[in-house]
Amino acid sequence: MKNPPKLKVFLVDDDALFLKDEEIEMNKKNEYNIKTFATGELCIEHLSQNPDVIILDYCLNGVKKDAMNGQQVLDKVKRFNSDIAVVILSEQKKIDVAVNCMQHRAFDYVEKGKTAFSRLHHILNKIRLMNL
Repeated sequence: MKNPPKLKVFLVDDDALFLKDEEIEMNKKNEYNIKTFATGELCIEHLSQNPDVIILDYCLNGVKKDAMNGQQVLDKVKRFNSDIAVVILSEQKKIDVAVNCMQHRAFDYVEKGKTAFSRLHHILNKIRLMNL
């Protein structure tokens, strides 16, 4: 049986160290084509590359103080192509933030922490199966 095509995944986080860790973790499985972005604005500029999934931090103002937050980026992504699965990955522990993101059509919401990367792999596998 042929291997399924790699998912094209955009990682968006303003924390350079976390973004690099995330990229390294995602590359361990060799199942994804990864592109990284430090701001939501940069991610939006590259949407024409048609990612399958965007893993998006909620707070993105560490590089640029007036940067869009994750929800604003999510809204722009969905206007560009509603089929792109957007997973919010954030330190926000407020349930209203998670609920709000889901109401704005996020595919899922994951809190940063010990199990975040394993949850992301599980979510990406679910997305891959949905796309077959």
